[in-house]
Amino acid sequence: MSVPAIKLGEVAEINPRLHARPADDALVSFLGMADVDAESGTTSRGKERRFSEVSKGYTQFADDDLLVAKITPCFENGKIAQAKLEHPYGVGSTEFHVIRPNMAKLDKRFLLRFLRQPYVRVAGERRMTGSAGQRRVPEAYLANLPIPLYSMEKQRGIAQVLDTVDALRAKRRRAVALLDDLAQSIFLDMFGDPLDNPMGWDRVRMGDFLKRIDSGKSPRCLDRSASPEEWGVLKLGAVTRCTYLPEQNKALPSDSEVDERNEVKPGDLLFSRKNTPELVAASAYVRETRERLLLPDLIFRLVVENESRVDKVYLHGLLTYSTKRRKLQELASGSAASMSNISKSKLSEFECEIPPVHLQWKFASRLEALEGVKRTHLDHLTQLDALFASLQHRAFRGELWDSAAE
Repeated sequence: MSVPAIKLGEVAEINPRLHARPADDALVSFLGMADVDAESGTTSRGKERRFSEVSKGYTQFADDDLLVAKITPCFENGKIAQAKLEHPYGVGSTEFHVIRPNMAKLDKRFLLRFLRQPYVRVAGERRMTGSAGQRRVPEAYLANLPIPLYSMEKQRGIAQVLDTVDALRAKRRRAVALLDDLAQSIFLDMFGDPLDNPMGWDRVRMGDFLKRIDSGKSPRCLDRSASPEEWGVLKLGAVTRCTYLPEQNKALPSDSEVDERNEVKPGDLLFSRKNTPELVAASAYVRETRERLLLPDLIFRLVVENESRVDKVYLHGLLTYSTKRRKLQELASGSAASMSNISKSKLSEFECEIPPVHLQWKFASRLEALEGVKRTHLDHLTQLDALFASLQHRAFRGELWDSAAE
C-alpha cells in the first residue's frame, strides 16, 4: 500500500537551538560518542557538568531529542539514539546531528525507529562528504529524507510494536552478555588478573609467539550485502560485537578484486586494529563463517607460530576477558578523536601472560562448552532479528495492518 511521504525537515527541526539557555551554574548531562548504544538506540544518563564548563564548542540538545552520529564509522555502526538524560538539557560531541520532531505531527519513537532502518544508514553513507576517516553525513541528507506520513495514532502503534519486539531482542542480548561475563569469570578464576599476574606467568612479546600479523584490504564494495555465491568483505561489527553477522557483509563488484589469501576461515583469530576509542582492540575467534569472505584492512589476523605453546582460544580470552583489552586501547593513536589505530609494530611489542599450555587447553575446553549455550541464544536472537526486520519493513510501507494509512 502506498503511504504519503513528507521531507523530515518539514516536520522536525534539524540541529535546533535550545528553547531556553540554562543558567551558567545549572547542571547538564554530558554525552560522548561512547555514551550512545548502537544496539538499543538509547544513551547513558550522561556525566554531570556545569553548563558554563561545556557551553562552548559542543553540541547542545534537550532530553528526549534524537541524536544521529554524523561521522564515519559511527553513523554506519548505527549510533542513532534517543537521549535519556539525568537533566533537562545535554551537551555532547560535535559529531552529533540533533533532531527534534514537531510533536503535533511526528512521534519521537516512530521517528527513532524510522531512522534506525538499515537503508537509511546505507543511503546516508553514500551522501557522506569529506576525506577518508573524516567523512560525515550532511545535515541536508536528514532534512530531505522522505518519511511516511501516518496519523499520530498509527505512528504510536507502529512504534509500540517495534519497541515490544526490540525489548525481546534486548533480553536475548542480555543473556548472551551474561554468558560473556561467565567466560570472563572463568578466565580470571583460572589465571588471575594479568596486570597483577598473581601466579607469575611468563610475560612474552606477541611478536615472539606470532608467526605473522596479516592485514586485509579495503576493496571497493557494492551498496548491498553479498549473496552466498558472491565474494564479500567482513564487516567490522563482526569483530567488535564478537559474533558473525553474515547479512551485513558487503558484496564485491567482481572477482577481479579478490585476494584469496585474505579469506576468513574458521579458526582465525581476528583483531580490530582501527575503530572508535571504545571499540578498538576487540578480538574474535572465528568458530564458523560463510565461504568467500575477505578480511578488510581495519582488521588484523593474528597467526600463532606454535599452538603447543600459545593456544588461540586462550589468547582470544586474554585479549577479550581481561584488563589487557584496556591496556591495548592505550596503545592506540590517531589524529581524529573519533578514530583510533593500533599499528603492527606496537602490537608485536605488547606483552602477554602465557601460562602452561595444559591450562590454556583446559580453559579452551570450558569456553567451548559455554559457546554451545551461547550459540543457542544467538540462534534465537537471529530469529528475533528476522522478525523485527520483517515488521520494520512492513510498518514503514503501510503493510503492518490491513487498514489504510489515515
